[in-house]
Formats: sequence, structure tokens, C-alpha cells
Amino acid sequence: MFRTVRTSSFLSVRASPGSVGRHSVWFQLALATVLLCGTNSRGQTLTIEPASTLVDHPVVIRAGGLTPGEAVSIRSELEDAAGHTWRADAQFIADETGSLDLSKSPALKGSYRGVSAMGLVWAMRSNGEAHIYQAPHNLGSQNIHFTLHSKTGDATAQLEQRSLDNGVHMVQVNGLLHGVLFLPSESIPMPAGEVSDGTSASAKRPALLVVGGSEGGTPVRRAAWLANHGYVTLALAYFHAPGLPDQLRDIPLEYFGSALHWLADRHEVDPERIGVVGASRGGELALELGSLYPILHAVVAFVPADVRVPACCDGGGGAAWTWHGRPLAYAGVQGYGKSPDLPAEIAVENTRGPILMISGKDDGVWPSSQMTARIESRLKEAHFRYEVERLDYPKAGHRAGAPEIAPAWTGALRHPVSGQPEELGGTPDGNANSGLDAAPRILAFLARSFSTKVPDTAAATVPSR
Repeated sequence: MFRTVRTSSFLSVRASPGSVGRHSVWFQLALATVLLCGTNSRGQTLTIEPASTLVDHPVVIRAGGLTPGEAVSIRSELEDAAGHTWRADAQFIADETGSLDLSKSPALKGSYRGVSAMGLVWAMRSNGEAHIYQAPHNLGSQNIHFTLHSKTGDATAQLEQRSLDNGVHMVQVNGLLHGVLFLPSESIPMPAGEVSDGTSASAKRPALLVVGGSEGGTPVRRAAWLANHGYVTLALAYFHAPGLPDQLRDIPLEYFGSALHWLADRHEVDPERIGVVGASRGGELALELGSLYPILHAVVAFVPADVRVPACCDGGGGAAWTWHGRPLAYAGVQGYGKSPDLPAEIAVENTRGPILMISGKDDGVWPSSQMTARIESRLKEAHFRYEVERLDYPKAGHRAGAPEIAPAWTGALRHPVSGQPEELGGTPDGNANSGLDAAPRILAFLARSFSTKVPDTAAATVPSR
């Protein structure tokens, strides 16, 4: 089954040019009203429910005690991990009851326009210089402050966004492998509503290998997000980290095979339900691993290439990946041709499970939309027998589908390894809305993929050299 989703207008909202700026227990919901709801002497209120939640969860922001038809503004502000202040503001008209609900009430002007429950978060811009938003260090939490301004008074409220559920445990992995293992405790529901019958077999969880891109290091944020939703995840570093190569060059693919089998051997993991998730160069890698290792029964590739791309990021060239000690063929992503026997093409047809691809038509790094379309076409021609889903977002860039609800401005940045300037592309609303739309679709895809166990019978396929 093939699914292509083109989301041209699933939310009626846009950023305004030039503007500056699950486990949440019941007492937190009460605190949202009692402690974090601002009320002044004239009765204006600003509430956020829930007041503390995971970073991918939308909240409900409401205002009350206003004069019907009154024009009011709400401002949001946070300080990111780099110490930069981010702000957004928008103007609204109170309804006939003197209330606002940002999931229904349109912003008439300000940092965004239209209806967006989380517009005051994703539309934030840094104060002064242009910066890229820096998420909390060490998977910490962050507080966003909201202020309601009206003619008759102000009110305030605060939202705490958490990166990691309290029921997820982190284990540092060192030695043959380098990374962080995320283990959901019993307090975290099994994915997709699965229910354990109390036996050791039914208590085993599906697991995901999570790999990053050309930024190197350990992709803990994406792995934490998936662990929050019930998956055992291994955030695996493979370069630009202590004890590993400095550059993405001549990385042996067998390293990732070792990680997959290490995961499968853990007592918490169902070895017949293992998948891989990667973004950018990690998306390319996820597709490559899916073509090589039959142990993988689901592949999620954010903004991937459909070919193996050269080494990165010191300009030295060469192959990024090796197999059995030999460098694998590679090609550039621009205008390389469409020959079906191109040696650098990733053999996605050999994958033994469903594939989900996320892309942005305004990708500033490489043409991920075109490349995922080519992969989809090749799989159709090959009569691929597993589900293929492609989420393609017209206004999104290289961060298409990122699940975190955070400031989505993506101007030029300096690549963390090469130091060169890089434009990620996309508009703030396009990037933000792609994540809001994609996150539940990704979780639903994984649930479907792991609902039926597939026997591990095939042998690994050797890619073209």
C-alpha cells in the first residue's frame, strides 16, 4: 500500500512578515488553573492546560473575563539554552462571552495570523540578532511565559515543556557502541495501546535505532521523543563524538548492525519488532540499513537522499560508508541522473518492512521532496510488498516533520562540523505545521508496522560498490 500525503492547507495559519517577536498527572491539571492561571482584580484570566507537558504535545491556551468584542494581545517569551530571548505576540478579539481559545480564535495581526493553538510558540523570533533556537541542555525542561494585555488589566500564565517523561530511564552506552539507551518504565503505556498480559514475552517492547545526520554526536532528542511514546530507543553516535571519527567518512555499516543485534539481545526488547529512524544523512543511513538488515521491520527517514552522498564535512571527499571494508559508491544529489542501475542508489527495494519518508519541498540543503518521490516511484515499479508512506510538505524545509513544538524560525546557521553557513529552508509556519501534522502520523505508522511480527528469514543484501 502506498500513501502520499501532500499537506497544502491542513492548517489555516501563517507567520507574519517582520514580526519579532502523558504522562501528566491529574494534580498538574489542577495546578494549571490554581497556580499558573493569572487573574487580576478586574477578573481577566489566562490559563494553559495542561501547564506542564511533553514538548510534542499541544496545549489549550484560553483567556476569560474580557469585554465581548474587546481587542487584546498575548505575548510569549522564553530563554533558550544559549541564553537568547525569544518572543512572539498576537492580537485577538474576544468573543461574545468575553473569552478566547487560541485553538479557535484567529490572530488578527502580530507574529502569526489565523488559527493556531501553538502559534505563540512556533512563531517566536529571537530578540536582536538572528539566532537558531537552542533546545534545553541534557533533555531538560523549559518555561514559556505568557502575558495577556487588555485595556482593563493584564494576566499571566506559564507553560513548562518537558523533553523527557519522568517514566523514561537513560543509560549511557560505552565500549563497542557509543550512545544513550532510553528505557520506558511500566508507567509508560506500550505503543499503540498494547496491553501486557503479565508474561515476560508480552512485556517486551518494540525498539528503534535512532541515528543522526551530518551534525554528528548523539541524537538524544529524537530518541527521547520516541521513548516517551513507549519505544525502547538507542540514540547511536557514529562520528563527531568521543572515541569516534571526527568526520563522516569511511563509517563501517557493520557498526550499526552490531547496534541492532545488541538491541535485539536486550531482555526489554521484542527482537522481531525493531526499526530505524534517521534524519538528513541519518535518513539516508536509515534507508541504507533497511536495505541491508532483515532484522529491521520499519524504516522512518526524515528528509533523506535516495543515493549515498559523499563524505562530510571537511571537503576532503571520499565515501561516507564502507561495507566489508570496502568503500561504497556515492554520488552528488544534484542532477545525478535517473538510471535505475546507478551504483550509488540505495537498494530500498530490498527492505523487509514498511517505509515512511518525510520531506519538504522548500528544503534548502538538498531536494528531499524530489528524492523521496523517486524512491516512492522505484518501490512502485518493484511491486514492493510493504506499506510505503510519503509525507511531503510544500512550505517545509530541511526540518520537515520535526515533532518538537518550538520556535520554528530557520534562517542561516553555521554547520556544527564544517562551520560553513547553511540555509535549511522552509517558512516558520510551514516547518511548524509539518511537525504538528507528521508527529501523530509517524507514531501511527510505527504502530501499524509493528502490529504484525515478520519472521526474520532473509539474509543481508550486499549493496552496489
